[in-house]
This record gives sequence, C-alpha cells and structure tokens, in this order.
Amino acid sequence: MNILLNCISLILQGIPHRQTFETVPMAMTVILILVFAVIFIFNRLIKRRIRRISRQSSQAKNLMQQALRSCDTNVILYDPSKDYTFKLYGHMIPDEGITSDQWKAHVHPDDLPDALHSIRQVISGELKSKEFNYRWNFNFGDGEPKWGYLHNYSIGEYIPGIARPDKVLSTLADETDLMLQQEEEEELASKYKLVFEHSVIGLSFYSAEGWLIDANKKMRELCNFDSDDYDEYFSNTNLFDTSPFHENVDRNNVEEFWVCSKSDYNDLHIYLEIRLHPIRDEKGKLMYIAIAIRDISEERDLYMQSKLNDAQIKKANEEIQRYEMELQYMMEAIDMRSWRIDYKTRKVQFMKGLSEIEKELTLDEYIQHYFGDDKEDVSKKLAEPDLYFRTPTSILRKMRPLFHSTEGVQWNQINSLPIFDDEGTLVGTFGLIRNLTRFIQAQELLKQETQRAIESGRLKSVFLANMTHEIRTPLNAIVGFSDLLQMMSTTEEKKELLHVIHNNCDMLLRLINDIMAISAMDANGLTMKPADIDFAKAFDEMCQSLAQRVENPNVQFIKENPYQALQTRLDGGRITQVITNFVTNAVKYTQNGYIKVGYRLQEGGLYIYCEDTGTGIPKEQCHKVFERFVKLNDYIQGTGLGLSICKAIAERCGGKIGVDSELGKGSTFWMWIPCTISHQEEINN
Repeated sequence: MNILLNCISLILQGIPHRQTFETVPMAMTVILILVFAVIFIFNRLIKRRIRRISRQSSQAKNLMQQALRSCDTNVILYDPSKDYTFKLYGHMIPDEGITSDQWKAHVHPDDLPDALHSIRQVISGELKSKEFNYRWNFNFGDGEPKWGYLHNYSIGEYIPGIARPDKVLSTLADETDLMLQQEEEEELASKYKLVFEHSVIGLSFYSAEGWLIDANKKMRELCNFDSDDYDEYFSNTNLFDTSPFHENVDRNNVEEFWVCSKSDYNDLHIYLEIRLHPIRDEKGKLMYIAIAIRDISEERDLYMQSKLNDAQIKKANEEIQRYEMELQYMMEAIDMRSWRIDYKTRKVQFMKGLSEIEKELTLDEYIQHYFGDDKEDVSKKLAEPDLYFRTPTSILRKMRPLFHSTEGVQWNQINSLPIFDDEGTLVGTFGLIRNLTRFIQAQELLKQETQRAIESGRLKSVFLANMTHEIRTPLNAIVGFSDLLQMMSTTEEKKELLHVIHNNCDMLLRLINDIMAISAMDANGLTMKPADIDFAKAFDEMCQSLAQRVENPNVQFIKENPYQALQTRLDGGRITQVITNFVTNAVKYTQNGYIKVGYRLQEGGLYIYCEDTGTGIPKEQCHKVFERFVKLNDYIQGTGLGLSICKAIAERCGGKIGVDSELGKGSTFWMWIPCTISHQEEINN
C-alpha cells in the first residue's frame, strides 16, 4: 500500500504547476484507474495466496489426522495458568476438556505418583520433554473402569524470555492392544512352559546338530540329570553319539524314530519308550529335534503280574464265602420297617422311619398274615404279652407279604423291644421287621455266581494263554529279525527287515494298548475328550495311514469320504480307535477283493462303516464278536479285545454298534453316534 501511495505522489509531482488546475481532472482519472487496477491485482494475488496456504494447511491437517488415527494417538494441551487440559485430537478425554482433578481421577492409582512427577518436571521447566507410561480409565460415565495403556510424550511451549513453559503439549499413544497382546503372549508362554515342565512324559529339545537345549523335570528324573556327572554328560554328549540313536538315526537325514528299550541309568533298570521327532520350518529345513521318553516299566509289570492270575482264581472260593457274609449283612439293611404295637388300642403301626406311618393294622389283621402253627403261636403270645414280650425277642417267620402286592411267601426277621409306662406296665412293643426273602433267594444266586466264577476263570486262563502267544509272536519276530539285521549287507535287505520289525512293533503296541484300554475301562471307566474338529480332513489323514496296513496286493483299499469339510464336535482319538480296529479285523480276514471304509450323516448322527469281502461271520455268531476275549478263529492273531473296546466307545457316546455279515460273502462293521454338525461342505462330483 505504501508503494501505491508513493506512485500516486510521483505522478502528481510530475504535472507542471501552471497546468495543475487545467489538467487535474484528467490526471485524477488516470490515477484512480491505476489505483483501482493495482488494488484489484494485489487483492487477487492475496486471495490466491490465502487459498494456497489454506489448501496446504488442510492437507497437512488431514495428513496429521490420518497419521494420528493410524497409530491410535491422542493429542492434548495443558494450560498451567488455567490448570485445565484441552483436547486437540483423539478419544482420550471429552471434547470440552478436563480439569487436573479429573485427570488425576482417571489415572490408575498405582501409576499416579510417577505420572505426576513426570508431568511436573515438564511444567516446572526442569525438563524440556518427557516420555512415560501409565494406565488410563477411558470410561467417563458410570460403571466399571475401562483401563487402557498409554505412552505419553510431553513437551513444553515457551515464550521467549520465560523460564517456565506457557503450555504443555502431549501426544499419547494408545498401546492397550499391544500390552494386552504382550500379556496374552507371556501368559501363553507361561502355560506352555508349565505344560512342558509338568508333563508326565519326559521331554527334551536338541539343536539340529544334536546338542541339548532343554529338558523338563520328568526327563531329568528319568535320565538322572540332577546328578552333576550325568548333567555334564548329557550336556556335552551329542545326541547322535548316544544309544539308541547312533545306530538308527542318520544325522544328515533325521526322520521319525521310535523304540522301546531297557535302560540303565545310575543302577536304575527301567523300560523306556523313546520317540524322536524332527521339527522343521516351512521350507523343510531341520530346526530342532524333540525327544519324548515314557516309563513303561509299570506296563511291563502288568504283563508279569498277569502270570499270578491263576493264584488269584484259586482264592475265588474264599471271596465267594466272604460275599455270602456281606450279602447277609446287606439284606438286613434293605426292605426294612420299624413297627409299634399298642396293646391298649390293639393296633400295629408300620413306619418307613421312626415316625412316618406307612400302614396300620389291627392285631387280628396282623395275625392273619402268619401261616398254620405260627398263626396260633403268635395269637397266643399276643393274648398274653406281659408273659412273652417283657424282654427283647427276635424271631424269623414265614408270612404273607405285608408291604408288597405280590402273592407268595415272605420271610421276615422280627426284632422287638418292650415299651413300659412310668409305672413299669407293659403298654406296647417296638422293633424292626426286615424282609429276608432275597437272602433266601440269594442262596441260589450264589450257586450261579460260583458257576460264573469258574467260567470266568476258564476264560481268563484261555485269554492268558492266547495273550502269551500273541505277545511272544511279534517279540520273536522283532528279536529274530534284529539279529539278522546286522548280517544284511545291502540297504534294500535292511529296509525290508526294518519294515518287518516295524510291523511287529506296531502289532505289539496295538495289543498292549488294547490291554491297557480294557484295564483303564475296568478301573476308571471310559473317558471321552470331545473337541471341535474337521472330521472330513481327519478321516482323509486317517485313511492314508490305514491304507498302509493293507499289504495284500489282491485286496484293494477303498475310501468313501462324501464331504470336503465337516465341522463337528467329537472325540477324534476314540473314533480313530474304532475305525482302526474295524480295518485291522478286515485285513486279517480278507484275502481277496476290497476293504471299503467310509461314513455318512444319518438320522442326526454320524454313521461309520467298514465293508470287506472276507470270510464273513455266521449269523448266529454275530452277537458274540463284541464280547471280551471272543475269537471266532483261533488261528487268526488277536486277543478278542478290540471290538469290545469299540462297543464301549459307542455306548459311551450314546450310540450303537453292530455287524452285518454272511458266511463266505464278507462283513460290514458299523457304528452310529449322535453328533452336532456346525458346518458341512459336500464334494462336488
């Protein structure tokens, strides 16, 4: 504007003095035109600059808001002169701001002292800026506090010449999700560590090169790590140089390895099941080696203890005699009533307890329940009670039923105590009447139980003999082929022998698992652990393993999986156990044709079946195959336990199991269990 005024002044000075009054109007017109032109141009430039600055400011503001929003950051401004905090951006405080007291009320009490100290350092000018963390209550209404984690960065705004800041600007990053995720990860790591340390199985981890990384408590107990000598030995000895890995595991190509062996550590002779599992990354590179060891000494002792069963069977008669005594005591405690006779009213009351009257009879009606001579004897004694019932009595009488609507004879044990008034006069009788009819009937039951015990002993003897043969057969194969293994010169021959040894180990393991399952069922009942699984995927994986069991080239293994995905909730391990037993039996009895295993949804549940073209089962024998120790062919390997376990699993699931078979035409074993399907996706053929 000053430049404009100077221009006007110069123009006026350039007009001759004598022409001033003549040419002033035209000059003024020119000047005004120039002034307005300059003003117009200057105004347009100013507006354009303001719009550009406004646009740049808006873009900067948007960029800053996006940046703050992306990192969930709050911005607040504290004014010390007003002792008030203003909201610039975020959701930490209300739009109208908060006072210092409100700020203090929303900081966690445990974090408030440190937060106050840190912010006061900035307010006082002691520090130009300060970073600190605290917990903040985001709930400004009623109800429970909603705590979050904030990372605070505060900086003072100063006026030149003033030592204390005029304002304090703070940015606060909401790290609640990060802290919760960190706490969850720490908790999860702690749980995994707890499971690792307190596992009932010995676990240890080795590097890919075979050096010990860590071992849990059970592993240290089994391997005696607590001893300094043994701890140093295992820490400084490579895994591939120890038994049984140095002979069976190739350090350049580590694969799954499993073995059972007797181990001697510190003069402790224990039998161990050892399993090696390589842990690889997504690209298949070996990262770690996991070793799991389980003490199976007790399982071996179980086999040794089975030899003592004959001695236990001999004691069966003694147990039966004791059972007879216990039965007698038990019968005295059941079907029992208390009763009371009032000689004045000549009424008999029978009570379930001591006061609840179940039935009331007159003495004449009560006497009619006796038979023959007993009726005359009781009638005579009740006519003169003072002569016969002044002392406690106990009699056993045959009577008509007092409390049951059945016909026939009932044996009652009657105990009585006299009731006297204050003057010593007999006024009634109190006692117990117990139905001993079942005790008499138990005599016949004992004879039947004796016969059953004898039959049970015979079946157990047959089972023990069969089990000894079944265990000895794979053991002999394992020992024999293990001796031959070192004599083989070619890799193919060794692989073939290892395959035979592995098959016999698998056979022995299934036998022991069946025996352990039956023992567990008898001791604690069958336990189920249902979980959410994709049964279609699990079925495919299961069939891949089962197909390897069908080694006969004349037998085709067929899988029928009608679903690509089938989300349901059931105990996958138990269902696998049933299907495995079905297929194992089919393999034993099928020499030609096929073995077909599949499932389908039926009647609100899951129908699983295994169809084969084997020898078949006579229809009159089909109902026996699910009983314990039953083998329809003594020349086929097995103990007769697998199908009985399958039946227990089906019943535990609330389902049913059966077999459809015809001799010479094959069999179809099936199981149906109820289950809830949350998602299913059929295969599009």
